[in-house]
Parts: sequence; C-alpha cells; structure tokens
Amino acid sequence: MRRAILPLLLAITPAMGQPPTSEPAPLDAAEGVTATPEEKAVVLEINRIRKYPKAYADYLKALRKYFDGTLWRLPNRIPIRTNEGAAALDEAVAFLESVPPREPLAFSESLFRSALELVREQGPTGQTGHKGPTGSTMQDRIARQGPVGVCGEIINYGPEVPRMTMLQLVIDDGVPDRGHRRNIFDPDFRIAGAATGSHKTYGTMTVVDMADGFKD
Repeated sequence: MRRAILPLLLAITPAMGQPPTSEPAPLDAAEGVTATPEEKAVVLEINRIRKYPKAYADYLKALRKYFDGTLWRLPNRIPIRTNEGAAALDEAVAFLESVPPREPLAFSESLFRSALELVREQGPTGQTGHKGPTGSTMQDRIARQGPVGVCGEIINYGPEVPRMTMLQLVIDDGVPDRGHRRNIFDPDFRIAGAATGSHKTYGTMTVVDMADGFKD
C-alpha cells in the first residue's frame, strides 16, 4: 500500500477548525455526482507529464530564473515561499530528464468519488492532510468504492490551474522523500480520479486518488 504524503508549498500551517462529530456517508454512483471537465483536466495533466517528462523539464528550466532565494516570483502571480528554493526545482529537472515515460492513467469515477469524499469532509474545516477530520484515511475512502491493490493520494491546496498544480507536486518542495513525485510517476498505477472544491483556509483544494485498479 502506498503511503500518502502531504503536498508542497504550504508556507503557513493553517488553523485547525472543529472536526465534525460524525463521519459522512460514503459517496456512491447512485448519488449521480460525476467529475467535471475541470477535474478530468487534472488527470489529463498528470498523463501529459507522465508521457512527456523531458518537455516538462524544459518548462521548469524556463521558470528557474524567477527564484529570489526561497521566494518564487512567477510573473503575474503572488510570490510563493518555498522551503528549498531553486534546489528542489533543479532536482525535479534532473528527475524529469532521466525518468522514462509512463503509461497514461484512465479516469476513474470511483476514485473521483473517494477524492470528493475528502474534499467534502475536510474543506469546510480548513484542515489539511490525508487524514480526514472524522479520522478517515485514504485507504478507508478508496476501499468504500471497491477493493484495490496499491493506491496513492496527492493533495494541493490553493487555486491553481492543472499545469501549475502538477509542476508544484513534481518539485515536491519540503517533502524529503518526494512522495508526490513518486506517486505521479509510479508505474503500478493505472487509474486515477480527481476532485476539487472549496477550502476554508486556502480557498480551493484538489485531491487526486490513484490505484492499480479495482478488483472483481
């Protein structure tokens, strides 16, 4: 079972809201909720970086010049306070230039629902992390959709277009084992689902659940 890791570029730890007193009911297909085009675009961006890692390395190289110490001053954006500065970007570039392309991930509405469960549970509280306010874990939420072999989860907080979300997660600033980067390029994963929604502290959150596939 893959270990889920916290995302990068959270410069400030948010204040914790009061957790709900009961666990929400798991989402199922009968509820009629399906992924939006914007949510599907997140998985599409994962597939692009998996298929064309060297092209993304070139894109990151072009953005390196905007580092000012640990501040990443990208044009027309609020500066991002990083932990490692350009060093993490350089490491990500070296990784992208050496990693072989991976097979694309099929979009899974079941994994969309497991991801949406965390968005709905966590967003109103302002909390962060892979453990929901009611104590739910990534494994719990995915298992409610069906049995899988290996699985992983990546989370990004704040309003971002899919391209920047993926670049930040691949850089994985401040995460010692680069767990998000490993999850994105894990060759065992075959399916993924993404969900976005409001977050009390950061405005928006995006959750992506990945797995090798649901077992019969």
